[in-house]
Amino acid sequence: MEQLKQDEGVVIAAGTVRGTQSLVHTMARCWRHKRWTALEVAWRWAFGVPTLVVTAYEAARILRVTPVDVTALREMSIVDMMGSAETLAKAMEVLLPPVLRVLAWLGPVLVAVWVVASSIGRSVVLKRVDASLHKRLGTLMALQALRVVALLGSFVVWFVCMRHIAGATVTGPMAAGAEPNLVGYFALVIVTTLGLFMAWAVASWAVSVAPLLSMLRNAGAWASLKAAFTVGPLRSKLVEINLVMGIVKIALIVLAMVFSATPLPFEAVATPTFMAWWWAGVTLLYFVASDFFHVTRQVAYLELWRAYEGSSLK
Repeated sequence: MEQLKQDEGVVIAAGTVRGTQSLVHTMARCWRHKRWTALEVAWRWAFGVPTLVVTAYEAARILRVTPVDVTALREMSIVDMMGSAETLAKAMEVLLPPVLRVLAWLGPVLVAVWVVASSIGRSVVLKRVDASLHKRLGTLMALQALRVVALLGSFVVWFVCMRHIAGATVTGPMAAGAEPNLVGYFALVIVTTLGLFMAWAVASWAVSVAPLLSMLRNAGAWASLKAAFTVGPLRSKLVEINLVMGIVKIALIVLAMVFSATPLPFEAVATPTFMAWWWAGVTLLYFVASDFFHVTRQVAYLELWRAYEGSSLK
């Protein structure tokens, strides 16, 4: 008869850790330790709020010095698709050069600050979860930089896909004098974006778990990354958790969109100020929930690894 036991929220059956079956216990544990999520929120917002302020300042400065036809943008209508597309194209033609000039210096600065901030923040959170972990800030920064490069690469792939989709459904037909296929465009954009998002969730488990391995084993960046790819039977469990967390993030985005649209049937009595505060509140809840599940994923990785300690993974 199958023997079951529970170790820090990890369900083990016949010596095999069940990846997603332990997530409910892990989420409950993280919910009981709200300080873990509070620390995650603190370090992420310590980076995010100044970034938002700088980005808003640069965006306002670009709009002040760039001759954009704001009136034409406001008068765009889905009824006149060709006219709206032409208006957007003209606005992008004017805005793109100054935006690229700002991104040329602001982008690398924000990436560098993110690497440092996320490494320190992740180290603090994991040390609060398990005080026996080693401090490896330099290693975490190197691994986080690698993860950022891989993530930026995925965005490049996404952008190339979007260009091909736009060429096939919008700009191509317009150049031939035909109507753009906006329904096909948005359908392909949604399907492609979701597909790439899930592909990243499945493929990024190694760069996500490597920082934790460096703190667990007191190992360098290369050794931790190599260990992440040679985890034996634990690999499928880590991929499983990463995939489930990706699905959870999509669910959070859908819920945020639903809650954002909830007051729209009452727009006759809902003032613009109320709508602005409502959307701000929904955005705030989304980010807090997202941070909670970031902590849950890291704790799930840690519990799985602890459960497998003493096995052939050593």
